[in-house]
Amino acid sequence: MTISIKTIPCLSDNYAYLIHNERIGETALVDAPEADPIIAEIDSSGWNLDYILLTHHHFDHVDGVEKLRQIYGSKIIGNKNDSKRLPNLDIEVTEESKLVICGQEVSVLDVPGHTIGHIAFVFPGAAFTADSLMALGCGRVFEGTFPMMWNSLQKIATLPRDTMIYSGHEYTLSNGAFALTLETGNPELIARVEREKEQRNKGLPTVPSKLDLELRTNPFMRAGSPEMKTIIGSPDMSDEECFAEIRKRKDQF
Repeated sequence: MTISIKTIPCLSDNYAYLIHNERIGETALVDAPEADPIIAEIDSSGWNLDYILLTHHHFDHVDGVEKLRQIYGSKIIGNKNDSKRLPNLDIEVTEESKLVICGQEVSVLDVPGHTIGHIAFVFPGAAFTADSLMALGCGRVFEGTFPMMWNSLQKIATLPRDTMIYSGHEYTLSNGAFALTLETGNPELIARVEREKEQRNKGLPTVPSKLDLELRTNPFMRAGSPEMKTIIGSPDMSDEECFAEIRKRKDQF
């Protein structure tokens, strides 16, 4: 990978991501929860901010956009089909769009569920999934339906297994605690939660995570497995039914 990615903690538990290609001197940001920590990182690096990529319209992902745009003249990229709820977009994208950002070919995935207009940006080896697929979890289903969110996660699951997943929040320990209520005897899950606790004890992010690890330990990604269906209710239930029940339980956790 010829780009570097910096994780920037924002607000109480959000993450923004700075992507930089040193060779061509181009920098992009995925989501802008607040401006000041992002400005501090950009200025300390001596970079400009060429693009801001927005995954969805929630305030804790866009509140810093206007201040950043005013300072750096950044071009704002977001979902054409949700443009009325996003800050003014310079580049409107759909799932058919092909972008070149920081010298990398970037594709767009429609991943509705958390919001109807949620999208993910996929760079070579890195997927910025925000509040769709998260480390050991997934976003709440606010605007879509459970089958819609399940289908979005399955779309992400088709990416190469070594893809690094950059999600929008530091929810991993809470997600892990919930996952352990379902699979108390999953040794890989138990080991992962212990590793994530060590990361947080050191003050370090638990993201990104590798897609392959999510497929093996994230209960939402395992909703199609016979083992998870048996835990949740019946091996005969559909994938969507199993996912919906897991999401409902997590909402009450």
